[in-house]
Amino acid sequence: MTNIPPPAEELRILDWELRQLEARRTQLLQRRAWLLGVLRAAGPAGPPPRPAGPPAPEAAPPSAQNVLLTLGGVLLTVAAIAFTVVSWGHLGIGGRSAVLGAVTLAALGVPAVLLRRSLRSTAEAVAGLGLALTVLDTYALRHLSLPDVDAFGYAAAASTVLAALWAGYGLLLRELRLPLPTAVATAQLPLVLWAGAAHAGEHTMTAALLVTAAFDTALALWAGVRSVRVVATVGACVLGLWGAASAGWLSAQASDPGGAARAGALLLFAAGIALGAAWWAKGAEVTSGAACAAGLLVVAASGGVLRTVLPATWTVPAHLVCGMALLAVVRTALPGALRRGVLAASAVVQGLAVLWALPVAAVALLGPFGWATRVWSGAPSDARDALLLELPLAHPLLAPAVLAAVALVLVVAAGPLGDSARRAARYGAPVLLWSAAVALPAALRLPYAAGVSAQLLATAVLLAVASRAVSAAPAVTASVLALVSSASVAFLSLATTTATLATLGVLTALHLGACVRLARGTAPAPGTAALAACASLAHATALVCASGAAWGLAPEHIGLLVLVVPALAAAAAARLGQHPLMPPVEIMAAASGAVAVVLAAGDAPVLALVLSLCGVIASGTALRADRHAVGYAAGALFVLASWVRLAAWEVSAPEAYTLPVTVPALLVGLLRRRRDPAASSWTAYGPGLAVTLLPSLAAAWSDPYWQRPLLLGTAALALTLAGAHHRLRAPLALGGTVLALDALHELAPYIVQVVDALPRWLPPALAGLLLLAVGATYEQRLRDARRFRNALNRMH
Repeated sequence: MTNIPPPAEELRILDWELRQLEARRTQLLQRRAWLLGVLRAAGPAGPPPRPAGPPAPEAAPPSAQNVLLTLGGVLLTVAAIAFTVVSWGHLGIGGRSAVLGAVTLAALGVPAVLLRRSLRSTAEAVAGLGLALTVLDTYALRHLSLPDVDAFGYAAAASTVLAALWAGYGLLLRELRLPLPTAVATAQLPLVLWAGAAHAGEHTMTAALLVTAAFDTALALWAGVRSVRVVATVGACVLGLWGAASAGWLSAQASDPGGAARAGALLLFAAGIALGAAWWAKGAEVTSGAACAAGLLVVAASGGVLRTVLPATWTVPAHLVCGMALLAVVRTALPGALRRGVLAASAVVQGLAVLWALPVAAVALLGPFGWATRVWSGAPSDARDALLLELPLAHPLLAPAVLAAVALVLVVAAGPLGDSARRAARYGAPVLLWSAAVALPAALRLPYAAGVSAQLLATAVLLAVASRAVSAAPAVTASVLALVSSASVAFLSLATTTATLATLGVLTALHLGACVRLARGTAPAPGTAALAACASLAHATALVCASGAAWGLAPEHIGLLVLVVPALAAAAAARLGQHPLMPPVEIMAAASGAVAVVLAAGDAPVLALVLSLCGVIASGTALRADRHAVGYAAGALFVLASWVRLAAWEVSAPEAYTLPVTVPALLVGLLRRRRDPAASSWTAYGPGLAVTLLPSLAAAWSDPYWQRPLLLGTAALALTLAGAHHRLRAPLALGGTVLALDALHELAPYIVQVVDALPRWLPPALAGLLLLAVGATYEQRLRDARRFRNALNRMH
């Protein structure tokens, strides 16, 4: 049988055990301090011995050998250059020839002997020296025997001979890795140097570049040595791009069909090189990339010729037609990777054409936003003048034609191209058609009313498509485009009062109808209905504002009128229940209420009325079981309304602003504590008490009269006693703190007088004594602080 002691006895036992624990803790801390002192006196421990292990490996002999051989080869080459350039004149003709020839032959012959003895690295180094000596031989021969020969011609012949010599030498000694790639690198020079020696024109120089690129392409495709293929690939890419760019520049500079045809022939030659690389290349990515380059070059060649025949404004459409012609490759039996590359070229051309045409659509879409600073200033002459900006093309009608053509190609050609092309068409074609429709009224210079009507018609069509769509992609695309169009035409209608009211009314009705249809049906994308609902409420708010301005109302009175929209939206949200449309409708109701508050901000009494009405709307929403949390917003709105009204009455006492908040907050906290006795007093009463006590304390410190400090101190004393009696932490802490500060404020003048009367040395002496006393009883003070903390923790 367990005997449970009475509470007083159990409390005494617990206090005794706690004192024992504190004493044990003090003893352990003292022991720990003594041990730390002993360790410090002994000095720091030495570093642990490093574990024994195998010694670090020396440099690998082959690596060191390669470094030494490379350095030796470089030094010998430098010596040969110095001999040829500096010491050449000290020998006769025979001596010069004999020395240089003997050294060169020796350097080229020694690698064969070294390879038979398996000294490959040494052979590579000596072979490199030999190759460098052959270059010095050609340099010496030029200055000795052929000083009058043209430099470009001699360089071309020398590079040809050296490339052939090094290629033969590399084929003879196949184990050497340096001669063959060096020969390929040297083979890039002869044709270009021959063209320079012949003072050839730009077309001939470009042809030399492309022929060299073709040679490199053949080597890259069929050479058996990897290093040769790498060097040839780099040469083909560099010279091919250089030649293609040069041919494109010649085509762009041509002013007659003949010059364009010559440049086009060069472009077609470059396209043939790329197409050959695509046909014989092994990797699918390389094939597609080369085929794409070939397609672009063919378009550049044909488009360049058409450019010289057609007017200048038709340059981009002509290239677009040539790019679209590449789509015929879909019906051919070419390999799949090659077809994908050509189709990619067609896509690039069409994309560039779209980028060329989009600025017109962008100006037509964004230009009307400038009417925000010219509201109701009068209707412009036509739809182009209504944009308030100049269109970026001399013939802007070509822009919608290009956009519509690309959209049509997407729709027609997407089927045979696979799923990715069909997905791109589902999103891209509607956007391009819409861009063309946006740009068309300004391009045709339609009358202003016709331009506004056309934009409204486009919005209606888009909303109809979104309402009747059976999949998410067209529904979302059409909804977003409709929203953008409606914003543009809303600003476009700001030119006249009639156009503004009519346009905003039509837009409100269109989006409301689309929202109702989408909400009643099975929408493929639920977000489309929410988007339509938000747009409808936004246009309704704008319509109410425009109507109030048309009636000549002041902005604050327009703000009162705008409250009709959040009231109707709140009623509609209540009817919707748990429908997914309820959150966006409520969000837009809050947004329209914010608009009303902003409009009424210039007149304090009207602002107070608007805030009160917003609070009424929020209170009505809070009556619903799932929206009780809105009651906090309603309370905040009512409080703000009362504050604005008090400010309008020029009331400056802070208690007039804070007490209307404190009383309801304390009542709410009391109800919460009754439902949940374990709730913290800081959560229940802290905010309400702080709202009044802290502003009143700040006012009391600057108040020269005695009434406010007396009343504040009395209230703080009552709170402190109540908190201590009911064991509530928040009233005790807040009341005690405010009481202490208030008393300090009242006693401050007397404290100052006493301090002035005391000797100057006494305050520091008293402070020192206090510190000594606290230090001497430090452990006891800690135990007292812990007991005080535990007592506070036991409070609510």
